[in-house]
Amino acid sequence: MKCADAGNMSNTRFTHLLRGVWLLWLWQAVLVAGTGSKLWEVPTAPLTSPSNHSQSLQWEPNCHYRHLQDSMRVTADVPPRLDGSWVSTRCEVRPGPEFLTRSYAFHPSRQFKALQHYYADSGCEDPAYSLVIRGKLRLRQASWITRGGTEAEHHLTKVGVVVHSPAAVQRLASQLPPACMSMSLGRAVPGKLYELYNTRAGRTCLGALGISMMEMSLVRVETQHHSHRGKIQELFLGDIHTDWTQRTHYRPTGYQQPLQNAMHHIHPCPVCALVYRSTEQRPPVLPHAHKASLPLAGRWISQRCEARPAVLFLTRDFTFDPNQHAWEGIYRHYSDPACLQPTFTLTASGHYAQGNPSSKVSGASEFVFKVTQVRVTAWEESTAKVLNGSRPGKCGQAGSWVVGVEQDLTPTDGCGVLGIKLPHKEYELFKTERNHRKHPLLFIGERPTDGSSPDRPQRRPTSFQVPMVLCSARETSPTHGSGSGSNSKHTQLAASGTGRLAKLMLLVLGCALCSWVCVY
Repeated sequence: MKCADAGNMSNTRFTHLLRGVWLLWLWQAVLVAGTGSKLWEVPTAPLTSPSNHSQSLQWEPNCHYRHLQDSMRVTADVPPRLDGSWVSTRCEVRPGPEFLTRSYAFHPSRQFKALQHYYADSGCEDPAYSLVIRGKLRLRQASWITRGGTEAEHHLTKVGVVVHSPAAVQRLASQLPPACMSMSLGRAVPGKLYELYNTRAGRTCLGALGISMMEMSLVRVETQHHSHRGKIQELFLGDIHTDWTQRTHYRPTGYQQPLQNAMHHIHPCPVCALVYRSTEQRPPVLPHAHKASLPLAGRWISQRCEARPAVLFLTRDFTFDPNQHAWEGIYRHYSDPACLQPTFTLTASGHYAQGNPSSKVSGASEFVFKVTQVRVTAWEESTAKVLNGSRPGKCGQAGSWVVGVEQDLTPTDGCGVLGIKLPHKEYELFKTERNHRKHPLLFIGERPTDGSSPDRPQRRPTSFQVPMVLCSARETSPTHGSGSGSNSKHTQLAASGTGRLAKLMLLVLGCALCSWVCVY
């Protein structure tokens, strides 16, 4: 859920936003220069909160995402070490929707082999076809857009497809243009490998099927060091554009659900073993999972510091009260991939209505959320300056934004600078399930990559963000007061306006760099 409206901004609002955005970028540059650190540097210390943070930033001890990582610290290698095999830990959902599992192998020679198994169902029980993708990957410099990530270049050498069902044969054949029909895919034999691409052929067939490895343009590897369970390594690759037509040339700025190192993964992980042993002829068939819907009531929190497209690092905290059909949520935003340096907090609240089961994603349900109140707290001076630069009556009390002091945006019907308009309605997709340890998980619809809002039924998400975990089933009354109290809930809404802000931040920086190059 996001509280931002994706409607057109007036020229005046756009001018104010650009001026504020430049201040934010300038602040980032000054901070990096002043601390002597580089944007690509990552913390190697345990993920613990600085003691001088405001009390409003402290979560309940047993509801802080760092508490879920007891006796654990997270490190990231720069440049990342990719050698080895990396596998999916669950059936993944991509925009469309598409259901798949992945198994990627990287070699010291920089060559890689990627297996992508696609399915006809959201449980990855009915294989449709598998892609075999071979190529080379070259790591470049640290990303200047997504802090903590590494940019990379990939070169494909071969792409093949193995079809597993007659229905998949017909669907793939119908998508291929006449130039690709020489492959005779329409008469494909299940289990036989058919070449879609090699270095001597063009990419026409790949584009027609939406096949792209642009996800390898952004790479990050994290290692979780547990005191009792050893280490777990995760590979984060770039996000997939939510618009299918944009995915083949979109350069990612966020991440997908991570893959885990086949040798260093969460135990037990039945899916990991199945995916690791799979081949293009023998795709993994995941065990049937009982999809009984779990109660939404209670408090759900992020399991880790989360990254979003357009340079957003955040943690989420949601609370739902089904008796009142009420919700409240908080997005805590940070400037770093470890979520240690807070920038601002958005708290939103309102009501929701549950609709029908999704016709596109089995086990998921459609929801409609209405946002009626939003509160914002700035945690660094440059953000306060941006908000103070807004027009009177358009973003809280003009000129009165102070670091650490929360303001209610409801009296001004939102905030033009942040792109927040109240009241606001969004069409969502929710799914609940249990992980391998029987802990309840909540999947919420993925945000549109272009920063727009799912404010119409046809814009309802078809894929999910990383899951949240149930913190407390007893907390069923969202608080609607000032401050970010322990019963506050983290909403998707807030990210809408900030996503728009971050997109414009990238635009401004790009223009500034272009101007610098032209002058010098």
